[in-house]
Amino acid sequence: MESTIRTAQSLTGTPYVWGGTTPRGFDCSGFIQYAFKQHGVNLPRTVAQMYNQLTRVSSPQRGDIVFFNTSSGPSHAGIYLGNGQFIHSGASTGVIIASMSNSYWAPRYLGAARVN
Repeated sequence: MESTIRTAQSLTGTPYVWGGTTPRGFDCSGFIQYAFKQHGVNLPRTVAQMYNQLTRVSSPQRGDIVFFNTSSGPSHAGIYLGNGQFIHSGASTGVIIASMSNSYWAPRYLGAARVN
């Protein structure tokens, strides 16, 4: 899991691209899929598919995927880093580390899932 987190963090600053799945640009699920795939873990392509197919956990641990409702149901996700921080590809920010307690993200938090 630490290697996946290192890969994700190495991509900080990559621009957001709708439908993006490469280091030239990522959407949120493309970013997560790419980071895990570099270490042999294949994940579904969309946030909703990840949310529905992965094992939910009550409290996120480092390396878990955290989900948010930004439109209708699970529609945004990132990789939990611990200490209330997650890394994600945001539409207005690209790949960045954000706080789970941020006034935008906190009320939209849906839950976490673990990649087995």
